[in-house]
Amino acid sequence: MTQTQTPPLSPDTRCAPVSGRALLRVTGPDREKYLQGLVTQDMGRVMREGIGYAALLTPQGKLIADFFLVVQGEAILVDVAEDLVEDLARRLSMFKLRSQVALEPVAMPVTLGVGPAPEGALADPRAEGMGWRLYGAALEQGEAVDWDALRIAARVPETGAELVSGDSFILELEFERLRGVDFRKGCYVGQEVTARMHHKTTLRKRLVRVEVAASVPVGTPVLMADGREAGVLYTQSGGKGLALMRLDRAEGPLTADGVAVSVPEAERV
Repeated sequence: MTQTQTPPLSPDTRCAPVSGRALLRVTGPDREKYLQGLVTQDMGRVMREGIGYAALLTPQGKLIADFFLVVQGEAILVDVAEDLVEDLARRLSMFKLRSQVALEPVAMPVTLGVGPAPEGALADPRAEGMGWRLYGAALEQGEAVDWDALRIAARVPETGAELVSGDSFILELEFERLRGVDFRKGCYVGQEVTARMHHKTTLRKRLVRVEVAASVPVGTPVLMADGREAGVLYTQSGGKGLALMRLDRAEGPLTADGVAVSVPEAERV
């Protein structure tokens, strides 16, 4: 379903169509119940709020894909990274069994923006400061938004950088804070491992903001003075970055590819 009219924009709005995303449409009378048993998010919340952030995990609790779930009339859209959509669709289809649901790809523009949101736009559910998403219209206005800088400020990971399909544990990547997992909703794929990690006293690793003296390639190991690995540096912008760090190794002199890295004290708590 596409919008037939272009929503008016405030002069203070900055926005542009997003690339690298793909959409699946889930329809049928069992669509909410079907997704409820698979994804980390509570579908009741999604239906109430119109949008939610979620993931599909392996039975071992590792990330397969993260995505937005968007209510559109009698359908639910799954907004996922383009390079993960084929595998995600295949895996979701495996669980259809006798559920009265249908999955199909859908071509629809998606606009991301900051500032006053046009009618029909939905606030990014992960964190304040991450702007809004508009489905069904391709709008462009104002200077380009530095989404990397906004993600760093809000400590929001992204597929292809901090989030690695088949490897990441979502609690280490802040999914609880980002409202991407619900611990009261009941069973979903990977729930047992995720719940066990949740009830541990502390996680050994966590996504943190860091300060970096110069840019280095995404995925560069962060090393202690004695050469031991303390973490991995990912997205960077304006001298700041996101790193998945071992918290017991986050203090003291650190480097990534010879470049000085520091973890502010507030991030080590």
